[in-house]
Amino acid sequence: MTDNSQIPPLLLARASGLLLSGRVRFPKNRLGEIVREDEEFKIFRQVILDPTGEQPGSPGAIFKVCFHFARFSAKTNKTLSLTPIPFILAQSGFRSKTWLLGQETRLFQGLYEWNTVRDAENYWTSFPMKLMKKRAVPSSLIYSISEFLNQNQPGEILLQGETVIL
Repeated sequence: MTDNSQIPPLLLARASGLLLSGRVRFPKNRLGEIVREDEEFKIFRQVILDPTGEQPGSPGAIFKVCFHFARFSAKTNKTLSLTPIPFILAQSGFRSKTWLLGQETRLFQGLYEWNTVRDAENYWTSFPMKLMKKRAVPSSLIYSISEFLNQNQPGEILLQGETVIL
């Protein structure tokens, strides 16, 4: 049986509705900010989908993916990473995505907030992830899903004992 929720024209229609509703924001206040993990990552884009009254007050999960693109420069891939945004916005339970680039290794990283762990798990097999998997060096692709435990301070969350800056 086909998953109708991942048909590209339907995803584009849903994303168009979200954009027209005014719920989609591309804040600029975090651009250029450095996030320190194994190396320094620089935030180069962020998108936030404002929640509705039916959604939980806080996200329930974080999906983190890291990879190297198989082709093109980091600069070109930063531009090409605009293409899947409508397909990402249209995913069930999506809350936000922060794009980062490793300053030493040029490793791309995506941090996504989801309503639930189930939503985050479903994203791994979604249409936009299939697009990304085709463009990534397979051996470089790693991801993790963490349950959201609580809000520490604005922009920080506690995930199973580790603090992550979003």
